[in-house]
Amino acid sequence: MAKYAIEMNRTGHATLPVGSVTAHGTRPRRGKIYDLIFGSEASPADNPFLWQVQRHTGAGTSTPVTAQPLDPGDAATELLAGEAHTVDVTATATAFLLSVALNQRATFRWVAAPGGELVYPATASNGLHVRTPTMSAVAISATVHVDEL
Repeated sequence: MAKYAIEMNRTGHATLPVGSVTAHGTRPRRGKIYDLIFGSEASPADNPFLWQVQRHTGAGTSTPVTAQPLDPGDAATELLAGEAHTVDVTATATAFLLSVALNQRATFRWVAAPGGELVYPATASNGLHVRTPTMSAVAISATVHVDEL
């Protein structure tokens, strides 16, 4: 098991994800998100928004992001990470795994209780994405820590 950090950035968007983590199409491995940090680096303002983590079965189109191993001795990951989507993921309609209402002035960290990680299967093109469906157009970012099994 190797652990990776993925930084995702974009201008807030009500319909497209901030970023996604997806099992590889030909060499899929199961993964677990165990730590999330998200917020806005824009000038402080009183804008409410909602952060959500949801399942998907297709990765959409995004800018590739290289997952960084937390231990430099670990091999490169097989997961595919992306940010600033231009084509939406194929979301699983009711599969919201985490929803956090937050003010733009706040940064939030979610850490899974042991055994409570957000898991995606070792199924090609399946994964998890972070979205802000109520977000105004400001700069936002999320750091996702994934344990690839």
